[in-house]
Amino acid sequence: MRILVVRIGEWSPWRGEALRAVAPNLVSMKVWLDGQFVERDAAKVSVFDAGFQHGIGLFETMLAVGPNVFRIDAHLARLAESARQLRLSDSLRTGPLAEAVEHVVGQAALPRSRVRLTLTGGDLNLLQSQHQSPAHPTILIVAQPATEYPDAFFERGVRVTIADARLNPLDPEAGHKTLNYWPRLRALQQAATTSAAEALWFSVSNHLMSGSVSNIFLVKDGTLLTPIARGEETDGSLHAPVLPGITRHFVFESAAALNIGVGKQMLDIDALLDADEVFLTNSSWGVLPVIGVEAKAVGDAQPGTVTKQLREAWVAATTG
Repeated sequence: MRILVVRIGEWSPWRGEALRAVAPNLVSMKVWLDGQFVERDAAKVSVFDAGFQHGIGLFETMLAVGPNVFRIDAHLARLAESARQLRLSDSLRTGPLAEAVEHVVGQAALPRSRVRLTLTGGDLNLLQSQHQSPAHPTILIVAQPATEYPDAFFERGVRVTIADARLNPLDPEAGHKTLNYWPRLRALQQAATTSAAEALWFSVSNHLMSGSVSNIFLVKDGTLLTPIARGEETDGSLHAPVLPGITRHFVFESAAALNIGVGKQMLDIDALLDADEVFLTNSSWGVLPVIGVEAKAVGDAQPGTVTKQLREAWVAATTG
């Protein structure tokens, strides 16, 4: 297995001397490559890599608090299952992969890290020469400082828009974290032009599915409602193009501990606009309250009681 660990400055203004001044350990950090740590500048991926050439691959984004990666086993189990279902790889060993992630986090030595693990189809030259799928997919692990969101996001809530595009339940890749994120990022960019924090996606049948980079929950009469995710479908139903989020599952557990009911069901625009509370979940921001959907206020346009309870549970679980 080919393991690369690289620190990339994604969406970061820090470069060169500026980065050396504020984070010298990140500039001098080593990477994990083929079973050993090497200088990060020595880590290279082939220009013929399937991820680079055709966007073939999967990824996971995880949160680490100190040396501890939050729910790493669940993240890697989801990755392995997606790799199997999409025929990217049926031989991922999550144990060694977890060790590699923990090595990277330990090497970065950050108080809170955003950890990105990317799995691609590997070098296409091997496919051409051996007439079979590459035996060694490319695995890239990145540890960088966790995104710091403004306190106002959680104290006052955010507004969201509705994406123009639609998710298709007949798309077998929908509901998996594939490298094909351009449509979602475009929707996020469009949302940002209206000062919205997220763009919500509906299906081709006009049912609520998710955010561009998040799962969504509604609160109605004290009960949580959320769209059905991949793997939760009933027999005979269409594939659900919704990612089974790790933080989403944490919310299920926290809701049970708080005696809050949860319903997984098809939800339409009326359910969204009539909700008492709305919040979004992912591994970076945890639980994020939504106070407006485009021009329509959610409830009294303040983060609700249930949302606050679940946000507090996530903060408690991810504080070192």
